[in-house]
Amino acid sequence: MGKFLLGLIVGLIVIPVGVYMYFSTGSAPVATSSQPMPFEKMLASMALHARLRKEMPKASPIPADEGNYAAGALVYKENCAVCHGLPGQPQTAIALGMFPKPPKLMEGKGVTDDEPGETYWKVAGGIRMTGMPGFDKTLSTTQMWQVSLLCANADKLPQSVRDALNTAPAAAPPTTPTPPKK
Repeated sequence: MGKFLLGLIVGLIVIPVGVYMYFSTGSAPVATSSQPMPFEKMLASMALHARLRKEMPKASPIPADEGNYAAGALVYKENCAVCHGLPGQPQTAIALGMFPKPPKLMEGKGVTDDEPGETYWKVAGGIRMTGMPGFDKTLSTTQMWQVSLLCANADKLPQSVRDALNTAPAAAPPTTPTPPKK
């Protein structure tokens, strides 16, 4: 029994000290180009999916229709495409430098197998330890649902919405610098 208690006490001390040393000595990979830490992907995925089961909305308050897809396409182009890309376009320099790599949402499977509520939860709150920001302070609830419905249905969008995603945004008019006041 004494050896068991000694082993338990040593284990309770050695493991936290080892973890502390791993991080405090700079051994933990923190650059986006580094390999993931041991168990990083597993623990992050487990935590994310447990939280989603508890908190994601079960139903969309707006219909999945062409008008909302089109509105979602505008939101996507302005806020999401810089990381997640546009159909048929190469990844942006920002996306190439991220870890983990952001999924291409408008090509392949993307998140079309996710419930719209799952995508909404991710859009609203973001995802820690990734480059995914939360948009709940910058987009309206309707805009977040529109882009979530767009992504959830990316594999079956009407042609008009696919065309809107591939159309370059209108260029801002050039600005003329104001001469400094004397």
